Amino acid sequence: MDAVSINWMATVVAAVVGFVVGGLWYSPLLFGNVWMHSAGISQEQIAGGNKAKIFGLSLVFLLIMSYCLAMFLATPDITLQTGALYGFLTGFGWIFFAFGVVGLFELRSWSYIFINGGYWVVTMTLMGAVLGAWK
Repeated sequence: MDAVSINWMATVVAAVVGFVVGGLWYSPLLFGNVWMHSAGISQEQIAGGNKAKIFGLSLVFLLIMSYCLAMFLATPDITLQTGALYGFLTGFGWIFFAFGVVGLFELRSWSYIFINGGYWVVTMTLMGAVLGAWK
């Protein structure tokens, strides 16, 4: 795979989409309160976290994930639909179930597994759609 064939703008946009989805997903607007309870963390702990480190590294990690997904999708026949499908399969088939395995061994609740795993299913689906559509 030639790194030049990767659409870098699409890769960055896909990562930002994942970042925005995370901001909404883990906010009180959607699953933030249930997630905090199931993760065993408080609003005070979140407020006391190093925001630059958390948000900065999260964006870097999303960029790496987006790049890796872009490498899988870097074929001429990828479309928005196939990109979304492969993103979904990546999120559901690999990441969701990885959270499931780890969550079971950590004795986490089903809500913890479904909230975190669900975020990745949605994020990877949208990342795949962006990468597939933006050729």
